[in-house]
Amino acid sequence: MNELFNQLHAHRLVPVAALDSAADAVPLAEALAAGGLPVIEITFRTAAAEESIRAIARHGKMLVGAGTILNLETAQRAIDAGASFLVTPGFSHKIVEFCLNRKMPIIPGTSNGTDLQAAAEYDLPCVKFFPAEAMGGLKTLKALAAPFSSARFMPTGGITIENLRSYLDFSSVVACGGSWMVTKELIGGKQFAKITEITWQSVQIAQPSRAGR
Repeated sequence: MNELFNQLHAHRLVPVAALDSAADAVPLAEALAAGGLPVIEITFRTAAAEESIRAIARHGKMLVGAGTILNLETAQRAIDAGASFLVTPGFSHKIVEFCLNRKMPIIPGTSNGTDLQAAAEYDLPCVKFFPAEAMGGLKTLKALAAPFSSARFMPTGGITIENLRSYLDFSSVVACGGSWMVTKELIGGKQFAKITEITWQSVQIAQPSRAGR
């Protein structure tokens, strides 16, 4: 499990995409990889999620995760489709234990001290801070991290290319998740070259922060 989080820490960015068509999955993955970012989280917010994960997993050379995991059934579907890690919007003891029993990396959502206390009981290497900006942004994240000094975070929700660097410069942040590289408008318009361009720009922003670690 720690190997997965080492990879996330190396990439520092996790594009979060909701695909309406599984036919876009591989072209999207290739566009991200061309921009220097071979990682993606496909959310279970659309009917195409499972097949999209399967297509990217089969394509290879891409770390593909499954997001918006709300129950055990969806968790199993994501695992069967080939997801390398699962992400939940909130904290579920059942889903966390389900994943740990199967040695499946899990990044559960947290937004307060109660969530982080629960995560600490499982000794999880990384949690999601969500929705980051709506919950007070970096100021709130730093306040939560103070008593939970060993916690490591993947902030998601409201992260943009403009505020990305400020989050990544915080030592408790492993990576940032967001959709600014993979918006529905870009994917729906088949603007994969633009996705590659935005991804490359985002990777360049992340690199100075990474180099300082």
